[in-house]
Amino acid sequence: QVQLVESGGGLVQAGGSLRLTCAASGRAFSRYRYAMGWFRQAPGKEREFAAAINWSGSSTYSADSVKGRFTISRDNAKNTVYLQMNSLKPEDTAVYYCAAKNTYSVDNYFTRSYEYDYWGQGTQVTVSS
Repeated sequence: QVQLVESGGGLVQAGGSLRLTCAASGRAFSRYRYAMGWFRQAPGKEREFAAAINWSGSSTYSADSVKGRFTISRDNAKNTVYLQMNSLKPEDTAVYYCAAKNTYSVDNYFTRSYEYDYWGQGTQVTVSS
C-alpha cells in the first residue's frame, strides 16, 4: 500500500504563490517506481489534471491552464513531490490532490485520473481576488 499526504494549501491573494507538498509512504512506494501527478477539483466541477512528472523526474507536463505558472518536481530520496504555484488566480481555487501510479517506466508521465492507483486526501487552495 501507498499513503499520500498533501500539505501546503491555504488562502492567498491573487498573484501570490504557494508550494504544495505530497509526502508518500509505505513499503510499496520505496520498492517500486511511481509516476506522480497533481489534480484539482473546484466546487461543482469535475476533477481535472494539473501537472505530472515521471519517476526519474526528468520529464514533466502541465495543463494549459497552469502552464508557465505551476511547476511540478520531486525528490525521490525524500519520497516527496512538490507543486510550486505562482501567479495564482481566483480560478485556481480548488482542492488539490496528489496521485501516484505504479509504473515500470522511468520515462512516462500520466495525465488521466483513471490511470492513477493511489490518491491523497487533498488540500484546499483558495485564491482571493
